[in-house]
Amino acid sequence: MVPLRDENPIEITPYVTYGIIAANILVFLYELSLNPQQLNSFFHVWAVVPKELTASFSGLALYRPGPEWLTLITSQFLHGGFLHVAGNMWFLWIFGNNVEDRLGHFKYLVFYIVCGTLAALTQWYFAPFSGIPALGASGAIAGVMGAYILRFPNAKVLTLFPIGPFIIFPKLPAFFFLGWWFVQQAFYGVASLEVPTSIGMQNGGVAYWAHAGGFIFGAILGPMLGLFSDDRSSKF
Repeated sequence: MVPLRDENPIEITPYVTYGIIAANILVFLYELSLNPQQLNSFFHVWAVVPKELTASFSGLALYRPGPEWLTLITSQFLHGGFLHVAGNMWFLWIFGNNVEDRLGHFKYLVFYIVCGTLAALTQWYFAPFSGIPALGASGAIAGVMGAYILRFPNAKVLTLFPIGPFIIFPKLPAFFFLGWWFVQQAFYGVASLEVPTSIGMQNGGVAYWAHAGGFIFGAILGPMLGLFSDDRSSKF
């Protein structure tokens, strides 16, 4: 299932969502200018490398441009390929504007960064000694989706759904589309703990625990920051 658009009107221009999308695209264009060796070094410096984060938490000094914890933020603007960045920015484009509209620009930016940070820490918790860089905006965007499903559970999401050789375009309630997405992430995360597979971050695949963790933290933090507030004067 691929979301095409939601049907919720917004009252403010989502400048922060646009800015985050632009920043991710600019960083990705820079990545394209690097050769494979440079790109690998770039990822190891600015993405989350769990074993290095673990070492820093233990007080070991690491030779790098900044503190290791900073990668919990910088990693949110890195992507491993065109489909990776395109898919993430597509989901952010569809769901981010309405959450920004409810929280306001500043609180939405804080919400986004904190969700991404907590999502990365969730994945780190389940694979603290992995040497594979973890990167991408998926955890932060999962937080946006966790807030969205609480605030707009009955919103209709136009969805592309292939059935064999045919493609249909159903309008699904947000709670069904996003709820099913969350169940998938949680299921794959649990599966990656039990069986050697390529779907967990520890094997270089998808960080499903970051997705599930980001979703849960988004559902918790959104209401705390005013997701359900109708006071438009507080939105900035």
